[in-house]
Amino acid sequence: MTFRNVIVCRMVPGSEQTVADVFGYYDRTTRPQDLGVVGRTLLSFHGLYIHLIERDADPKVTGQTRGLPAFQQIAEKIGPYVTPYPRDWKNPSDSVAKEFYRWASTEGAGLPADAGEPSRTVIVARIKPGAEPTVAQIFAESDAGPLPGMMGVTGRWLYSIDDVYLHVLERVGEPFDGAVEQRHDQPVFAKIMDDLSPYISPFDPETWGSPLDAVATEFYRWRAED
Repeated sequence: MTFRNVIVCRMVPGSEQTVADVFGYYDRTTRPQDLGVVGRTLLSFHGLYIHLIERDADPKVTGQTRGLPAFQQIAEKIGPYVTPYPRDWKNPSDSVAKEFYRWASTEGAGLPADAGEPSRTVIVARIKPGAEPTVAQIFAESDAGPLPGMMGVTGRWLYSIDDVYLHVLERVGEPFDGAVEQRHDQPVFAKIMDDLSPYISPFDPETWGSPLDAVATEFYRWRAED
């Protein structure tokens, strides 16, 4: 089982390549896997920096909580571009989003046998303060029905930090944009969107036109080879 932490900060727009180059150098030269880190993905969205860190074991059990041996050097190099998001930020742990829901399909229920490897999509929005339990319940009810199979969803994880809502979605089959466009008028899809509407809103209403406008852009990925 993979354990994931999600870090959320602000990022200077246009600095993605600079930040990617910093992580690329240290991921190549410091062996993060020796500390249990087996993968990372960096994404950006409307001035947000989103860092998904994957571990091969629960760090609460192993005690291996550091992301990279050169953490301080990385922090200094990306410091001009990446800054804290939370209003009450005091230390790096305050940038870690809280997971409040997770779901994974059992034995690929409802999915084609030749579906292939899952792809990942990260959806970003704003969440009403304190709404996490209600949003989790809405998804629990929906995930017990046909929608995950219809959308090719194999797993989902929901996180929040301040007013930011992150929906990490793993799925198989056609690209995410095609799945949304073809099924957005299905009653089960419309229902969950309607149920969520009092609690989840667009991160930037001025640029939002459809669920596809909430998808973060990946700009760096690393995976341990051993």
